[in-house]
Amino acid sequence: MRRSGPAFCLILVAGLLSACGSPDALSRQAAARNAPFGADPSRHGVDGLLVGHRLLEAGENELALRAYLRAASERGITADVLSALGSANLRLGRLQQAEQLLRRAIKMDPTFVPAINNLGVVLMEQGRAPEAKLVFKQAFALDSGATDSIRENLRLAIAKSDASIYAEQEERHEFSLVRRGQGQYVLLSQL
Repeated sequence: MRRSGPAFCLILVAGLLSACGSPDALSRQAAARNAPFGADPSRHGVDGLLVGHRLLEAGENELALRAYLRAASERGITADVLSALGSANLRLGRLQQAEQLLRRAIKMDPTFVPAINNLGVVLMEQGRAPEAKLVFKQAFALDSGATDSIRENLRLAIAKSDASIYAEQEERHEFSLVRRGQGQYVLLSQL
């Protein structure tokens, strides 16, 4: 009993096609197989600011910056978003960009304490302690002294700006010790 070649192939192909099911079933199976785990396209993702804050705490500064940029695209440019972008740029060492972003955030909301505090940090990093002292005083007043880190930043800024004032005074005045008689010395300065 010999089977004919083309007829046998036709029956085999028809049997295979019927085993596959409908064309729609194949695409549903492929979609289910390729879908990421836990992803629900009907729901919104986690807030970009929250993700950015967590990444910044973990030391992933570049990824935090990307998350903040995503938050800016979803929420728009707000004082909170600008402050977050400034904080990420501060951590990345981009002090000029951080200062510009934080000043924009403060311009949008003059009472936003985190932006004011972070601007003070940027100014301290740039060696502008007297200006940072004023900014920290403003943050301290708006916060009513409730946050320990702002209090500590203000204390450091005051110490550093006072130290720089004394250093400038010492540089301007030259002191000399002059001997006057037996065991007597006079301290002279040039004013």
